[in-house]
Amino acid sequence: MADVLTTDEARVRWITLNRPETRNALTTQVNDTVRAAFESAPAGGARVVVLTGAGGAFSSGLDLRVAAEEGMDPATIESRMRIHFHGLIRAVRACPLPTIAVVDGPAAGFGCDLALACDLRLVSDRARFGEIFVKRGLMPDGGGTWMLPRLIGLGRALELMLTGDLVDAAEAHRIGLANRIYPSQQLESAARDFARTLAGGPPLVHRAVKAAVAAASHSTLDEALEGEVRGQLKLLASADFQEGIAAFLEKRPPAFQGE
Repeated sequence: MADVLTTDEARVRWITLNRPETRNALTTQVNDTVRAAFESAPAGGARVVVLTGAGGAFSSGLDLRVAAEEGMDPATIESRMRIHFHGLIRAVRACPLPTIAVVDGPAAGFGCDLALACDLRLVSDRARFGEIFVKRGLMPDGGGTWMLPRLIGLGRALELMLTGDLVDAAEAHRIGLANRIYPSQQLESAARDFARTLAGGPPLVHRAVKAAVAAASHSTLDEALEGEVRGQLKLLASADFQEGIAAFLEKRPPAFQGE
């Protein structure tokens, strides 16, 4: 069985980490496969990308056994980090489609950062998040120092990174780390419904919103407003806008084509 499973269904690309015997620990090969699945999703007709894990875990982070076999000298570690691990985070963040992490069980270390890299997190009631690097004598190295403060605030993010404490599903939802929480036995079906509904939305708008929010994270208010003007004018000229108006007037669901 492959370590990563990729399926396309109802305009949703599902990427499943499939190493349950290791709680879906990550290797350079796994990361490269996931990265390729994210990067090829738009051309493959997907409108939403979902990342999840098999066997009751999202990901326990780096597979230390495989990493040791690949070599632990500084030059090897730096190359692996920059190419295979940071390359994956950049690919997730650069994906123009809405991205969803579906988290059941632990998302720890780099696995936590990988979930944070997605736009949304749908979790089960047994999900747990942990920036556990400090407990190994390390610091976060999957973009957690950038992403976590933006999600939950500086003080709380520093607390989690300095202590390595685990956050359960209820607390993750309370502090804004998780968007929605479901009973574990309902997570998959609820996530499929959510992703299908999102995929039925206007893809041009989804792309425009993601691009505008990314730009606004390092812009002034005036620059953000100007970006909204440019984006909105393009959307007003789209066939999807006309479809949205027609659907409203005709009291029917819109059928957005991304045109």
